[in-house]
Amino acid sequence: MRNLKLILSYDGSDFSGWQVQPDAVTVQGTLASAIGRVTGEKVLPQGSGRTDAGVHALAQVVTFVTESSVPAANFAKALNDILPPSVRVLEVEEAAADFHARKSARGKTYRYRIYRAAICPPFLARYVWHYPFPLDEPAMVRAAELVVGEHDFTSFAAVDPERSAGVPPAFAYREIARGGEGAQISNVRRIFSSSWEHQGDEFVYIVKGSGFLHHMVRNLVGTFILVGKATLQAEDVTRILEARNRSTAGATAPASGLYLVNVEY
Repeated sequence: MRNLKLILSYDGSDFSGWQVQPDAVTVQGTLASAIGRVTGEKVLPQGSGRTDAGVHALAQVVTFVTESSVPAANFAKALNDILPPSVRVLEVEEAAADFHARKSARGKTYRYRIYRAAICPPFLARYVWHYPFPLDEPAMVRAAELVVGEHDFTSFAAVDPERSAGVPPAFAYREIARGGEGAQISNVRRIFSSSWEHQGDEFVYIVKGSGFLHHMVRNLVGTFILVGKATLQAEDVTRILEARNRSTAGATAPASGLYLVNVEY
């Protein structure tokens, strides 16, 4: 048995997210089908996280176990010959038997792109959030700095039905706190860096952390937009964190602007 590690890049626009679903086209399902055609095996590749519908990845990390003898160097070419152009395998290498794309991850970086010019080019529309309206960008920069450190991000997490029912939700962003049976779901995460920067006509949010809750980055961006509009003050972000209540934060930003940039191990 071999444990293979893939670096995957994909345009999430036409996928119903990462996680395989019945009667829906997903990245995981599409990749599993391609692997099956190459190896003749039925495998379910595991990603570092389950990106939502419309979210993109520059370097998603994926692992799967196979008995195939196909050299790692040939896997990328074989898979890319089968996969749609919106999904590309950038690298394939053999990993240690105990390496797991999600469980072994120690940090992730996400990027959110906001296009600020008056007219968004049609070839960019699927990959940014077009927001040409006035914003106090320095205030948004100050607000972003306030989430650095270890915090309970409940206010910025999606309210999932599974959570309210006491069942761990089916999102890899969530982790169960150590403690065995009866352990509580923890919404505590450590953010290593959180900043905004201009890149041409785009105002880009870049955040790096130990892990992220479902919709967390998009909810942060939606809240920072309220700061930019002066609906909230930058300092309100601290109050929102302490409230641990989703209703205190901003709306979820569109999926189109979000990218998983890289995963660290």
